[in-house]
Amino acid sequence: MAQIITVTDLAHPGLSPYARLTERQLRSKRDPEEALFIAESPKVIGHALDAGYVPVSLLIEEKHLRGQGAPLLERCGDIPVYTGASALLEALTGYRLTRGILCAMRRPALPTVEDICAGARRVAVLEGIVDPTNVGAVFRSAAALHMDAVLVTPTCCDPLHRRSVRVSMGTLFQVPWTVIGSQAGDWPHPGLERLKALGFATAAMALDARAVTIEDPRLRSEERLAIVLGTEGDGLSSHTIAGCDYTVCIPMAHGVDSLNVAAASAVAFWELRAR
Repeated sequence: MAQIITVTDLAHPGLSPYARLTERQLRSKRDPEEALFIAESPKVIGHALDAGYVPVSLLIEEKHLRGQGAPLLERCGDIPVYTGASALLEALTGYRLTRGILCAMRRPALPTVEDICAGARRVAVLEGIVDPTNVGAVFRSAAALHMDAVLVTPTCCDPLHRRSVRVSMGTLFQVPWTVIGSQAGDWPHPGLERLKALGFATAAMALDARAVTIEDPRLRSEERLAIVLGTEGDGLSSHTIAGCDYTVCIPMAHGVDSLNVAAASAVAFWELRAR
């Protein structure tokens, strides 16, 4: 049974993950077994629980304890549940809780690239995307539009950043993902060679005079394809483009030069899905 703790002191140590620890501190590289992330809203938390993520504590507005939070209390077992009035929790977190519920959860050990690519036909690779909103949106598109896995480079924003999790609507718990490499120097080489050794052709989404249209039939015919998307503004590095098998662009109209990376990912994932 959950331990209901009414918050009267905002300095309570159990509230640190929600208000006083930075994203870097939550990741806790020095002690990975204690690393956490924050999931927000019943739907997102439910997806995380479905995927086997382990809850550590909950922060719930009092009015939700017997409402939308009740099913979560039953699923989360004997963990601390901090509660209080909405005004108090807003003072604690610095913003109004979208759905009145936050959950601190354990970060799992990430699988290897080889494990999540086994049997995959289409994977997305995110190179250095730094905006957590874009990362969350790309994950949502990947889950919805037939990507089998997502790989993020070491310079990419953490997919378990609170905003990424929220924007993804929990879909990042529904598509396998991992980091390709342990440091910045691991991408694009030897990362691209690692993908090619696994049987993937690689397609760099980029504005380039040599680019083929996304409708090129050769792309659809690839048995295994890795779709590589670059950071906001600058896009993919020249080394990544040079190392990929294809450079691919989405034809534009009305003089528009490009799409936001999240919007481009949705177009690319649908058009290049495995048939």
